[in-house]
Amino acid sequence: MVDRVLRALGAAHEGSVGVLLADGGEPGPVYFDVGSGPSMPSSTEWHAYDGRHARPRATLLRGSCTCGWRGAAEYPLDWNVLPADRPLYEADVDLSGPVADYEAHLSVIRDAAVPLPEELTALITELVRVLDDLADQQPLTALKALADLRYVIAQSARTRCTNSPTATSR
Repeated sequence: MVDRVLRALGAAHEGSVGVLLADGGEPGPVYFDVGSGPSMPSSTEWHAYDGRHARPRATLLRGSCTCGWRGAAEYPLDWNVLPADRPLYEADVDLSGPVADYEAHLSVIRDAAVPLPEELTALITELVRVLDDLADQQPLTALKALADLRYVIAQSARTRCTNSPTATSR
C-alpha cells in the first residue's frame, strides 16, 4: 500500500540518475537542435551529457529525486574507457550505485510516513480496488466517483484545517 501511495505522489518523488560536470555543477537540460520549428526538444537524462555535439560532458553520476534530494555518493565516469564518438547510453555504464542511493532515499520517505490505522488502510485498499474495477467496466462512473471523492477530500481538509488547534494558533 505504501508503494501505491508513493506512486500517487507522482512527480514529488520521481528518481533519476543525476549528473555533475567537471566544475561540480549540476547542468541544465540538453537541447537538441532539430532544425526550424517553434519548439526544441530537451532532455535531462544522464546519457544526454556525453560531450558530443557541443553538449556538456558529465564526470560524475549520483542518485537524484524531483523533491530536491541529491545523493551524497558520487560515481565517476571514466572517459578513458567510454566511447567519445558514440551515445553514452550505448556504453556499459554501471548505474547500480545511483539507483541504490535513490531507493535508500525512498526507504527514508516510507519510514517517515505517518502510519495509518489498519482499518483505514483496508478501506483505502478496498476503495482503490472498487475504483479500478469501475474504471474497467464503467469509466464514466469511475470518473464521477473520483470527482465526488475529490470534493469530499477538499471539504474535509478545509473543515479539519480551520478547526484544528494548530491552524488557529498560527
